[in-house]
Amino acid sequence: MTTFDPPRPWVASYAEGVPEDLAPVDGSLIDIVAASARDYPDAVALQFFGQETTYAEMQRAIDRAAAGLRDLGVRAGDPVAIVLPNCPQHIIAFYAVLRLGAVVVEHNPLYTPRELRKQFEDHGAKHAIVWSKVVKTVQEFPADLAVTSLISVDVTTAMPFLTRIALTLPIAKARESRAALTEKVRGAISWKQIVGTTPLPASHPRPVTDDLAIIQYTSGTTGTPKGAALTHRNLLSNAAQSKAWVPSIQRGQGCVVYAVLPMFHAYGLTLCLTFAMSMGARLVLFPKFDPDLVLDVVKKHPATFLPLVPPIAERLLKAAEARGTSLAGTEVAISGAMALPHELVVPFEAATGGYLVEGYGLSECSPVLMANPVAQNRVPGTVGLPLPGTECRVVDPENPTQDVEPGTPGELVVRGPQVFAGYYGKPEATEESFVDGWYRTGDIVTIDEFGFVRIVDRIKELIVTGGFNVAPTEVENALRQYPSVADAAVVGLHSDHSGEEVVAAIILDAGAELDEEAIRQFARSILTPYKVPRRIFVVDELPKSLIGKVLRRQVKEKLESLTSGG
Repeated sequence: MTTFDPPRPWVASYAEGVPEDLAPVDGSLIDIVAASARDYPDAVALQFFGQETTYAEMQRAIDRAAAGLRDLGVRAGDPVAIVLPNCPQHIIAFYAVLRLGAVVVEHNPLYTPRELRKQFEDHGAKHAIVWSKVVKTVQEFPADLAVTSLISVDVTTAMPFLTRIALTLPIAKARESRAALTEKVRGAISWKQIVGTTPLPASHPRPVTDDLAIIQYTSGTTGTPKGAALTHRNLLSNAAQSKAWVPSIQRGQGCVVYAVLPMFHAYGLTLCLTFAMSMGARLVLFPKFDPDLVLDVVKKHPATFLPLVPPIAERLLKAAEARGTSLAGTEVAISGAMALPHELVVPFEAATGGYLVEGYGLSECSPVLMANPVAQNRVPGTVGLPLPGTECRVVDPENPTQDVEPGTPGELVVRGPQVFAGYYGKPEATEESFVDGWYRTGDIVTIDEFGFVRIVDRIKELIVTGGFNVAPTEVENALRQYPSVADAAVVGLHSDHSGEEVVAAIILDAGAELDEEAIRQFARSILTPYKVPRRIFVVDELPKSLIGKVLRRQVKEKLESLTSGG
C-alpha cells in the first residue's frame, strides 16, 4: 500500500491566510446549525421571495420536524429520500433527518419517473419528503418500492403572505406561476403536520462524526445509479476546507450566499447547505435560476459568496446590463462543473468588483477538491490548487500505482478527509475506484510546477482512434472557434478500420449552412489530423444536465441511432 506523502507544490501558491492543513473535524453536521443558532440567533438564516427565517427559528423548525419524522418511524441509519427544489423546507428537512442519525438521499425533482424509480430501487428508502408536484410520481411506484411515509411539501407556504395571496388571483400569470410551484395532492402527509409537533428532546441520541450522513448520486441518468456514501466527517471537512479557502469572508459578519445552484447537486449542497450554514450566513434561496429574481436581491443584499456555473454567470451579466442593475458588491463567485472561459471572467469581475474563480470537484469528494486562489495569482484555464489537507498524484491510467513524469498528463488520484469511503451497497464498484487508498477520479490532468491543475479530459470519454487517444474537449474547443459553429460535442463511434472514429455534433448559428469540408480544414489548422472529425452532424440542440454540462453519452446514443441505418 502506498503510504508515502507526495510533495505538495501547490501550497506555495496559496493565497495569504490559507493554511496548508486543517485540524481533524469532530461532531456532526447538525452542530454547525446549532452553533450558528447559538451565536447569531436573530440573524437571518434563510430568505425566500423576501420571507426571512432567523437561525433561532430555523433551529426550532428542525427540532420539531425531527420529532415529527421520529413519530413516523424514522430511525438512526434509515435512508430518507428528499425530492425538493431549493426552498426553506429543504434545509429544515435535511437537518431534521440528520438530527435523528438517519441518512439523507438527495434527488433531482425534475427527473423523469423512470430516473427517479431507478434511484429508489438502489437505496430502498421507505420515507420520502417530496415536492407536491412529484408526489403523484412516487405514489405510482410499483408495490415493491412503495414508501410507508410520503410527506408532501407545498413550497408556496414558505413565501411571504402577500406573495401567496397574489398566486391565488384569477389571472393567467398567477395561475401559471402557481402551477409551476405547487400541485394539489391526495393520500400524503402534509409537511405542516410534521413541523406542528413538539420539539425533539435534547437528550435524543445524536449522530457521530463517522456515521453515514448522505447518499449522493453521481451525475448521469443512464445505466445503474451509483450513490456516493458520504459521512458527517466528509461533509464537515469540505465545509471547513471551503471556509479556509476564503479567509476574507468572516463568519457571522453579514455574509450572504446565493443558492442559485440546485441543493440536491453535490456542488450546491456543500456550498449552500453546509458551508453557508457554518458561516452564519444569510442564504438566499431560488427554486430555479431566474436572472430577474437574482437581480432583485442584489440591490439590497449583494452576494458575499456566489457558487455558479459559467452559463449562469453569463446570463446574470447580460441581464444586469440590460436592466441597468449593478452587480457591485458581489465579492467571490466560484465556478465549477465545466470550463470557465477567460473572456467571461474579465467582464464579470469588472461588473462586480470581486473575483470569479474556477474550481473542481466530484460527488465522491463531497465535492470540492480544488479551486483557484481568491487572489491575483490564479491561472485561467486551470481548476486551481488542491484545498488544504488534499493530496493529489498524477498516475499512469494503465498502471495507476505508477506516477507519471512531472508536468505530463495522467490520471488524477486523490486522498483527503472529504474523499468518500465507497458507493452505497456496491463493494465491487468501490474496490475498482481506489488504488492503494487513493481515489481514482477518472480525469486526465496535468499539474504544473506551481501546483496548478489543468483538466485534459475524462478517461471514459477519451476516443481511441487508430491507437491514438483523442480528448473530446480539445476537439470541441477547436470547432467552437469556427465562425458559424455555436456549440459542439465530440464523441467516438465504432469503426471497423480504426476502432473508433472522431465524430462531431454541432449547432450552427442562425441562418448558417453546413460546409463540412471547410470546418474540417479549419480544424486541421489547429489539430493533428487524427483528431479532426471524420463526420460532422448538425443538430438543433445538445442534451445537457441541469447545470449545463453536455451529456456526451446521450450525444453518442443519438448519433449511433442516426448512423445505424446506413
